[in-house]
Amino acid sequence: MKIKTVNMDYEDVLKLPTYKHKNPQKQSAFFRKLIKALSTIDLKRIGFTYETVGMEKLKQGEPCLVLMNHSSFIDLEIASSLLYPRPFHIVCTLDGFVGKEKLMRSIGCIPTRKFVTDVNLVRDMVYAISTLGSSILMYPEASYSFDGTATPLPASLGKCLKLLKVPVVMIRTEGAFHRDPLYNGLQIRKVPVSATMEYLLSPDEIEKKSVKELNAILAKQFDFDHFRWQQDNSVKVSESFRADGLNRVLYKCPKCGSEDGMNGSGTHIICRHCGNEFELNEYGVLKPTGDSSGFEHIPDWYRWERECVRQELLDNTYRLEIPVSISMLVDTNSIYNVGDGVLTHTRDGFHLTGCGGRLEYFQDPMASYSLYADYYWYEIGDVICIGDEKAQYYCFPKSDKDVVAKTRLACEELYKLRKAKEIV
Repeated sequence: MKIKTVNMDYEDVLKLPTYKHKNPQKQSAFFRKLIKALSTIDLKRIGFTYETVGMEKLKQGEPCLVLMNHSSFIDLEIASSLLYPRPFHIVCTLDGFVGKEKLMRSIGCIPTRKFVTDVNLVRDMVYAISTLGSSILMYPEASYSFDGTATPLPASLGKCLKLLKVPVVMIRTEGAFHRDPLYNGLQIRKVPVSATMEYLLSPDEIEKKSVKELNAILAKQFDFDHFRWQQDNSVKVSESFRADGLNRVLYKCPKCGSEDGMNGSGTHIICRHCGNEFELNEYGVLKPTGDSSGFEHIPDWYRWERECVRQELLDNTYRLEIPVSISMLVDTNSIYNVGDGVLTHTRDGFHLTGCGGRLEYFQDPMASYSLYADYYWYEIGDVICIGDEKAQYYCFPKSDKDVVAKTRLACEELYKLRKAKEIV
């Protein structure tokens, strides 16, 4: 999928009227049927299966909040198929509206900005439920998983359940991550995909439980390890490109410690500096070759990288400073390419400069608990996105070094350290 882009001078972008909030629009029955039909074709082709648990508790026509783990684009097709004919609104990122706002609103989408405080989002969700009689589909992780494990949930989620006062349904998918992992560059694998749709919480249960208890329940529901599931269930991924781009996730060599030499290609990942090499076998296990050393389980390697970043932050040695191409989102007409700049990230937060010195943006470490970071974003490139309610800045690294995963890890760990006052 691509996105509309326009080259424009930075100062001209600043003169554009910014996006104005609009109430959610009633979902079109025509589009609901169309998406269901198209989804059925795709899901039948891949042999999709599902089961339901406790769904008889949900009354016909009763609005609910549907929470779903986020693995790949096929998630929407799964949800559309399982929820039909129930009308539902989809919480999605504002950049998804670019060039097609009318269509997205007809489908029932509610726009929000990822990892930016959005005071209108809960209000829009309440409006969709109470005024439009619609359910809500939400991917609370807000980002695809890099390593096949859960990404952080917002601490406000339990409070949101309290405000909405509707049943909560959980959709969990298996196989969707392995079919199209984000690091693999949109190369689809032949993997069976399944889902479980479960009635999770009733309004009475939500009312009786504290926000802390609700968050604990949700955290348990979003605790998963797709690579462990693959191994436990002997799910084979036989494609010869299964390790392509794996260096985007496993960017640091556990043998020599370098962060600019990992290369994932074909079925192997290797460090160009020391020759440390692993084969990613058909069951998602990393097998070392020769005297190579490191981790056999991808999430263990990624967890080690997180620990390394955390220590760098504690030691005050962490620093990102890279040249970037900069695009901006201020409305839904286009993504505006405004030029080049430099993105810096330290314990003080983000600092973006560019456009001949005319652009300067600071973002405090406590602005968000995570980071909007993506691989091959809209087929443009790997991206780090920062910004606020006025504008978002999409920064495309111009370096060959894989920095996206480390920056997201640093953002998350810095937030936790600052919140715990381990760093001031």
